Amino acid sequence: MIDYHKIKTVRFRTPRLEIYPERIRHNTAAIVSQCREKGVAVASVTKVTSAHPAVARAMVAGGAEMIADSRIENLWKLRQAGFTGPFMLLRLPTMSRAAEVVEVADISLNSSLTTMQALAEAACMQKRTHRVIIMIDVGDLREGVWPDKAVELVKQAAALKGLEVLGLGCNLACYGGVIPSETNMKLLVDTVKACRAASGLALPVVCGGNSSGLPILAEGRLPAEVNLFRVGEAIVLGRNVIDRSPWQGTRQDTVIAVAEVIEAEVKPSMPIGDRGQDAFGETQEFIDRGLRRRVICNIGRQDVVVDGITPVEDGIIVLGGSSDHLLLDVHDAKRDIKVGDEIAFYPGYGALLALSTSEYVQKVVIEG
Repeated sequence: MIDYHKIKTVRFRTPRLEIYPERIRHNTAAIVSQCREKGVAVASVTKVTSAHPAVARAMVAGGAEMIADSRIENLWKLRQAGFTGPFMLLRLPTMSRAAEVVEVADISLNSSLTTMQALAEAACMQKRTHRVIIMIDVGDLREGVWPDKAVELVKQAAALKGLEVLGLGCNLACYGGVIPSETNMKLLVDTVKACRAASGLALPVVCGGNSSGLPILAEGRLPAEVNLFRVGEAIVLGRNVIDRSPWQGTRQDTVIAVAEVIEAEVKPSMPIGDRGQDAFGETQEFIDRGLRRRVICNIGRQDVVVDGITPVEDGIIVLGGSSDHLLLDVHDAKRDIKVGDEIAFYPGYGALLALSTSEYVQKVVIEG
């Protein structure tokens, strides 16, 4: 973070999200290199920053083979910013927007024959060929057909004019938190082989999941047939998504949230009076630390996941927040924090997702 405490003229408003593209480029290059050594291509995922063009440019500069996002709107944003793709749509398409999917995305992930029929019809209308990766559920229980249904679905999809079945993929460590393993990767590969044998298709792409696949790749346990990962958090935040430890060769100071102090007072650490639920219908627990110096910052749960941010400075404790306020204990901070001061935070994945989406948070790109 730039030391704004030493700058008399405020250059940026608060709250804001500072984005450091060169650091993201560094992370992209590191992960792309690690993957290429094992024969794996990288689709860089931009969704956690709402497809900020500066982030996408950094990923492309770092060597990403394609850009992927879950939102049609984000892919449009990148096309309008001058990016030419290839683009991958991560969330399963809706039938109602099939024509848009075909127009904006080169590849989409699919598990429904009905949806792929709509995509095929839209592709024919637009005189295009739309490529699909059919998703297989290997245990995480989010999207994907069960492996024993894959062969029939691949054959049915391959028969649709306007579509090209590019390969198969899976998703892990999202809904169910299931970690990529030799067992579930073998299940994916075996399913691909069965589909190839039954359909006669090449099915060149075997997508082994997201950032959670990097550890098994680094350990040399990833099957050689897996040749594509969708990587977002490990690039943008430099984290091993299995345990959120720093990922080898990456930086973790790629994005920083900054809020401004709007109140600074010494107050008790326990609320006074009968208590019920808070504004979000939750019952909070408090620790009695006695009288403490506390501050309120101008950001809240409408903008950020409060328990997903870590103060950059030592001696600051995140107490909680309401929709518009963030409460901090700064009693042990190394500086005397006053009204008007700024406090910086490292956001986790959920916090960054919210910060990027909130229109109340200014996005500031800092080069160098």
